[in-house]
Amino acid sequence: MDPFDSRHADELSTLLALFAQGSFAAAGRQLQRHPSVLSKRLGAMEQRLGIRLVERTTRQLRFTDEGLRLVERLQHAASLISDAEREAAKGATEVRGRLRLALPSSMGRIWLSPMLAEFALAFPQVTVETLYSERFVDLIGEGFDAAIRIGELTDSRLVARKLCDHQRILCASPAYLERYGQPQSPADLVSHNCLGFTELRSYPQWHLYRRGELQSVKVQGSMHSNDNEALLGVARAGVGIFAGGDWLMKKDLDSGTLQRVLPQWQLDNDAGVYLVRPGARFNTAATTAFKQWIESKFANGAPWRACR
Repeated sequence: MDPFDSRHADELSTLLALFAQGSFAAAGRQLQRHPSVLSKRLGAMEQRLGIRLVERTTRQLRFTDEGLRLVERLQHAASLISDAEREAAKGATEVRGRLRLALPSSMGRIWLSPMLAEFALAFPQVTVETLYSERFVDLIGEGFDAAIRIGELTDSRLVARKLCDHQRILCASPAYLERYGQPQSPADLVSHNCLGFTELRSYPQWHLYRRGELQSVKVQGSMHSNDNEALLGVARAGVGIFAGGDWLMKKDLDSGTLQRVLPQWQLDNDAGVYLVRPGARFNTAATTAFKQWIESKFANGAPWRACR
């Protein structure tokens, strides 16, 4: 027997209403059903269980011992269900429970992880579970509450909030630029050693933008990788020119270990950093708290640009 089968649930509610109201007429008013419908439900239930639950007379109903025991168990079960619903509903108002986040691996480790520590301290009843990966996880299929994504969004099922623009810039070490010179235009890149990030959608093309102007260059170089941080280390060593997010090269630019190349140009045009969620309705309080918290962190622009 499936207790959540709609027919069985109707029978159980009928039995409880009969016990509470004492007659088919009163129970019918409670359930908004004709008394004859309730009589058929009770008869079907007794036939299915093979036991008499209620003795009927023209004037009154009398529950058998088996019927009384069943009612007692059903009342206890109904109380447990009500408690479970109240407990679930608390998730909409109390900031607690589990929060599953999908974060870009490099940006997540460098910038978001320290910020998440602040969130954890602010909301100690929330257990934060993070997945660091460069792949676009299926939030709905894999059960994530939210994600931070970089680039252009393609999944129309998701609710997205743009946190800031994403700037992919060109950099190289002072030693490399001293040996091979500073490119003066995007076309000059064809004669330089350009480090290839294989996860770039246009790889090996670099689409460079400047105030609405676009120039595309097919670059080549001695090193290629699907890991931006690995290529960053290669660029520091003076091997070639690297194209990466400004958030990734912030510390190197500040310290002088890297210098901008073609500073008026950047890869990506309309790309951004986004908070995405499976939906806007029926979020847990933990998800809503995270949304408000992460938006506050980007309220004055990207944190890596604010600390120059």
